Amino acid sequence: MTAEKIIIGADHGGFSLKESLKPFLAEMGFAVTDVGTDSDRAADYPDFGAKAAGAVSAGLFQRGILICGSGVGMSIVANRFPRVRAALCLDEETARLSRMHNDANILVLAGRKTDPETARKIVRTWLSTPFEGGRHQRRLDKIREIDLKLNEISNDSGR
Repeated sequence: MTAEKIIIGADHGGFSLKESLKPFLAEMGFAVTDVGTDSDRAADYPDFGAKAAGAVSAGLFQRGILICGSGVGMSIVANRFPRVRAALCLDEETARLSRMHNDANILVLAGRKTDPETARKIVRTWLSTPFEGGRHQRRLDKIREIDLKLNEISNDSGR
């Protein structure tokens, strides 16, 4: 059986936490693709957020993890991509709900606010929680409709 693939990326504020999570993900049986950064030197979060979210958006990965200092910047970048539902999770409950209700496909962590042990708990919960569907699917369908309308507006404005 082939290991599930997961993509991970971080800026300098999330580098240390990213490095601590990679072996944990591998132990859980995931094939980890790291899109950077490769040190704690200053780096721009949009560069790494776009690489990971773009890969999830394109269907190359089902799920991803992004980490920056607060988690806010990576969330903003990731949610610009079609079919991406990125959720900033600071605790296990939010991680669980982001999967059950929102079918989040990118977990965003705050590198400066989340210790490695808490991050592992959040990641384990997020990866093991299934989407409930039902009434929640109806809500995701509405988000998809909004995306389609925005795409139409964008295409019309370019004419």
